[in-house]
Parts: sequence; C-alpha cells; structure tokens
Amino acid sequence: MRLVFLGPPGAGKGTQARELAREWGVPHLATGDMLREAAATGSRLGLEARRYMDQGALVPDDVIVGLMRERLARPDAARGFIVDGFPRTIAQAEALAQLLKDHGQQLDVVIYFDVSEGELLRRLTGRRVCRACQTAYHLVFAPPTRPGVCDKCGGELYQREDDGEKPVRIRLDVYARQTSPLLDYYRQRGLLATVAGEGSIDVIRQAIRQTAGG
Repeated sequence: MRLVFLGPPGAGKGTQARELAREWGVPHLATGDMLREAAATGSRLGLEARRYMDQGALVPDDVIVGLMRERLARPDAARGFIVDGFPRTIAQAEALAQLLKDHGQQLDVVIYFDVSEGELLRRLTGRRVCRACQTAYHLVFAPPTRPGVCDKCGGELYQREDDGEKPVRIRLDVYARQTSPLLDYYRQRGLLATVAGEGSIDVIRQAIRQTAGG
C-alpha cells in the first residue's frame, strides 16, 4: 500500500498513520520526523535542513524532496508506506510522483481527513503545559486531575501563545488556502478519497482500512 494522508493540523493523521503503518508492516514517513532524524545524523541534507529549522524558516522543497528520495530508497519502503505531512503543494506532489515513477511505483490513494473547524479548534486549543516541569495535558483528551494544576509537581498549567484560538485559526486558514489546489490535483487524477476525521479512533481507522482496501 502506498498512501498519502492529508488533513489540517489536529485532524489525527499522525495517530492513524503510526498505528496503521505498524499494523500493515510498512514505514510511516512523517516529514517532521524525517527532518529531525536527518538533522541529528548530520547528513548533508540534514545539516542543510537544520540551518533552516534553527532560523525558524520553512525548509525548501528541494531539501524535503531530497530527504524523501533517500527514505523511499530504503528497502523497507519497497513494499509500501504511509506518507504524513507531505506533499503540501502541487510542486511537492509532482516531485513525489516523479520520485515514485523513478522507483517504478505510484500512489494507491490519497486520504483526506475531513474535520470541522469547531472540532479542530477544540483539539488544538486544549493543550496546557506545566510552567514548572513542562508536562503537557489536554483539556479533552488528557486532563489533569485538578483543573489548572499539574498532577506531577503541583505547578500551574498555562496555554502557550501559539495554542490560543487566534493563532490556531490563522494556521487553519493558511492550511486551507495552501491545500485546496492540492486536493483538486489529486481529485482530477482519481486518487483522492475523503474520510470523516471525527468520532472514535477505532471507527476512523476502520473507515481508512476500507478506503485503502486493507
């Protein structure tokens, strides 16, 4: 199976990709993990990626595509994979298609996680962090025993600035504008399938299995 998972921040792509990759015995190719791994190993591409990451800048397409090329060349990717967090643009989608073509492969399906803005806001603004020990909680999914108090050290819990509603809305708006053409790109090629990203994790996972034929 050669799948791409698309969806806004908070849609649950990573959670589903990790579990299904384990279940199907294929690698989970998350660009964030790949960038961190490459930076840690000190490879040429990794060092270049780190230079941008340290500046808080976006890593250029050619670096990300280069990392994806190296990762797809590993033996474990020959039998399939789940890509999460890539592509983000049509240029990246075309680069991925070319990489796969070079390996005599092609995507089976691109699954878009459809989640309402209200649910995304609930998920993305619910994180709280302890000021003292930095333990993370979530008001919905992993709440502290006492509101506003860390279970581990008794420290005060607070909401990071970038977890506030306004910055989260901006992130979601940017994603929507950026991804809309990408969805059309895959829809026109008959590769796009949509899965409802709300509900229990198990129900969503079963919908993905059915969509992917797994």
